[in-house]
Amino acid sequence: MAWEVFSIIGTIAFAISGAIVAMEEEYDLFGVYLLGIVTAFGGGAVRNLLIGLPVSTLWSQEMMFQIAIAAITIFFLVPHHLIKHWNRWGNFTDAIGLSAFAIQGAIYAVSLELPISAVIVAAVLTGSGGGIIRDLLARRKPLVLRDEIYAVWAAGAGLMIGLELVEGDLFLYALFVVITTLRILSYMKHWRLPVRTLKKTEESPTFKLSTNNKAHR
Repeated sequence: MAWEVFSIIGTIAFAISGAIVAMEEEYDLFGVYLLGIVTAFGGGAVRNLLIGLPVSTLWSQEMMFQIAIAAITIFFLVPHHLIKHWNRWGNFTDAIGLSAFAIQGAIYAVSLELPISAVIVAAVLTGSGGGIIRDLLARRKPLVLRDEIYAVWAAGAGLMIGLELVEGDLFLYALFVVITTLRILSYMKHWRLPVRTLKKTEESPTFKLSTNNKAHR
């Protein structure tokens, strides 16, 4: 039951997320549907490839495709003044999709009796794979590679489910709320992982000025 619920939640959230990005980039109606569908199902397709399942298993989810198309259509028809804060909508729906699909992917991997490493990978890819494809198609830097903590929350969900620390639908729903909240907080509070750059620092203006003075002498 939980797997189906998270599938529906994730599909709706990521379909709308993809539609928002397409509308931001001023894509036409076909582009909105295309980006919404790719965002909703791209993560599952990548996950299936890596855990050895045929990608064609996605085509058996006819109801999910209908749900995604309905969600995109409804959102596209919403009056503009109701979605004027589209940036908040986008981050909120993306957080919901990340959490729902990460848990769904982890449950799916556990049902196949895969090792814990595969469960974590399935959670990360299902939760962030569609968003990565969406951002690449929109020529954006993927959210998973930005400063705010993103895929770590999906990996955490996969780890907890893989270690069987969370069992039962009620606890899975609670985990969904926790992961969604943490992702939203990491965006709002700008929580970041450590960063190390290999770029060379530019010369200070003082040094450049003294060099120019010597040249004039």
